[in-house]
Amino acid sequence: MTDFIIVGAGSAGCVLANRLSEDPANSVLLIEAGGSDWHPLIHMPAGFAKMTKGIASWGWSTVPQKHLGARVLRYTQAKVIGGGSSINAQIYTRGNSRDYDAWASEDGCAGWSYREVLPYFKRAEANERFANDYHGEDGPLGVSNPIAPLPICEAYFRAAQELGIPFNPDFNGARQEGVGYYQLTQRDARRSSAAVAYLKPVRNRPNLAVKTAAMVTRVVIENGRATGVELVERPGAAPIVLRAEREVIVSAGAIGSPKLLMQTGIGPADNLKSVGVASVHDLPGVGANLQDHLDLFVIAECTGDHTYDNYARLHRTMWAGLQYILLKKGPAASSLFETGGFWYADPTAAHPDIQFHLGLGSGIEAGVEKLKNPGVTLNSAFLRPRSRGTVRLKSADPADTPLIDPNYWSDPYDREMAFRGLRLARDIMRQKALERFVAREVLPGPGADSDEALFDYACRTAKTDHHPVGTCRMGTGETAVVTPELKVRGIEGLRVCDASVMPRIPSSNTNASAIMVGEKGADLVLGREPAPPVVFKDNLERV
Repeated sequence: MTDFIIVGAGSAGCVLANRLSEDPANSVLLIEAGGSDWHPLIHMPAGFAKMTKGIASWGWSTVPQKHLGARVLRYTQAKVIGGGSSINAQIYTRGNSRDYDAWASEDGCAGWSYREVLPYFKRAEANERFANDYHGEDGPLGVSNPIAPLPICEAYFRAAQELGIPFNPDFNGARQEGVGYYQLTQRDARRSSAAVAYLKPVRNRPNLAVKTAAMVTRVVIENGRATGVELVERPGAAPIVLRAEREVIVSAGAIGSPKLLMQTGIGPADNLKSVGVASVHDLPGVGANLQDHLDLFVIAECTGDHTYDNYARLHRTMWAGLQYILLKKGPAASSLFETGGFWYADPTAAHPDIQFHLGLGSGIEAGVEKLKNPGVTLNSAFLRPRSRGTVRLKSADPADTPLIDPNYWSDPYDREMAFRGLRLARDIMRQKALERFVAREVLPGPGADSDEALFDYACRTAKTDHHPVGTCRMGTGETAVVTPELKVRGIEGLRVCDASVMPRIPSSNTNASAIMVGEKGADLVLGREPAPPVVFKDNLERV
């Protein structure tokens, strides 16, 4: 009998496995449906480009998006130890202080305001540049600066400043707005995933067991309490039941966690009945409230070899590999999205609502056009969508793919702000500072200026930013799935701890926030006093 069973070895799951097993009196079992992170491209920063194209992922897609011309979008979700932190672009951003303050003040999540969660961000972090009120130095997670940025990055900063967007040396510090270098979850030119940072150093603890390539098919519920899990260790094998003495913690991500709860019979009863799953506990909020960032992008042809596109050629690929092995520099040491920034689509917004990612090439991610000549990409995403989607079961078969419906642009405001962000990205690319680097815009392309033309472009090319959250919403009221202590409402001994509990999406990449949820969740599970809220030495609140 194990004290704690954690289902899902993603970003939060790895944190929980580490923190819960620190006390040798606690026995912990971590179960992951995917495999180990053995693939060398996982650990090489530039390997991210291959991750969106199928390595270590489930291969899921959305249902046709009715507000995007019935477009079906590829929806990469990790199937590997470390979860999203093993396959993402390693960008370390936390969002804005007002995001978390809204969780506490508007969403009923007591204890989750910015000053209360900042200590958990800091606890996780080993930052190589900053040591101040906003950053930690001694945590497991390596956070570093880009190793070898290209000159086009500095030109991008100047171009943005020509439009009045300031340079910002730290998006996670006193202010979020501006352009600059992203800090990255890297250490010594290698990806610092949750698996590497949290799990690998403690794999030999005698009280921690890790089981990979095992699919949990349901949580075992007896008399209103979670007592264990049922899992299949290989295709075609008979299911087995493993028991948890204290708690079962579901950490399978914003798609996997609601899917598992619904397979168990926890979720909207009518919907479960329609696919042949017996209702164990009618909890309508499970699988609802799906939020994600939709990405639109500008791709331009360069005037010369200013990005990494030409490294796709065999001899240059080999040279890049040698550079990385011998010097820990060059294209393979780049996450390919090392610069970006935050600004405003809505000038009345209280904090930045658009995020940019400068891609050092074209066709970096799956489904994005690659140019014949060297190119550069500037992604833009509206950060606080009002649209809400769902995750539902396709059938009662746990091996079946889920029905993922982000319901992009169901609220017209999201589309309007997305177009404003795209137009701003195009303006940046047209500034004088980039004239030496940018020859011409290829996409959306000349003449695509009206909302109608941009809508047609979006229906053909828009992609997810891989930031799904919210499907097991934390809070109070009938639509909340978990309490602010992450306990599933109406079921004893069961919690959810991952990005699915976020009531609304942070205004940035989401992986750092998922790790923070794991850190705070561990204290909640163990019944520890919460970390004291941060008191800023300069008495300045983050804006």
